[in-house]
Amino acid sequence: MNRFPIEIRRATISDIPTLVEYNKAMALETEGKNLDKKILAAGVKNLFKNPEFGFYLVAEMDIKIVGQLMITYEWSDWRNGMFWWIQSVYVNPESRGQGIYKRLYQSVLELAREKENVCGIRLYVDKTNLSAKKVYGACGMAEAHYDMYEVDFVLK
Repeated sequence: MNRFPIEIRRATISDIPTLVEYNKAMALETEGKNLDKKILAAGVKNLFKNPEFGFYLVAEMDIKIVGQLMITYEWSDWRNGMFWWIQSVYVNPESRGQGIYKRLYQSVLELAREKENVCGIRLYVDKTNLSAKKVYGACGMAEAHYDMYEVDFVLK
């Protein structure tokens, strides 16, 4: 069990270097993509400049960030509400298996339920990332019946 409690908080500008590091590590680990650090840093900074795009939550243990996730928004006309999308999930390897994602997810649920216009939580996961799928299922999320299609102008 943890020697230190897990604290969840909104990320701040001072967390940007860790957010960039963790996003870079996550992309390499989960998709084999080596992201351009300069573009990535600009993207993370832009979220703080444009809070209407979303926000980051971080998990800390002993004043060290050990996990993160980002929330972005999608309007649903069918539900007359906003879906919160969980993205950029990362828990550093030394801290995995300690319930860090679960605590981050619980915080997302609590924050979302406080908002009248949030109609649900969504995320996407690489089809081959079986460990992540197991964690998301254990948290109460169900696999949706949608497949995702995209045109990526940056990473192609």
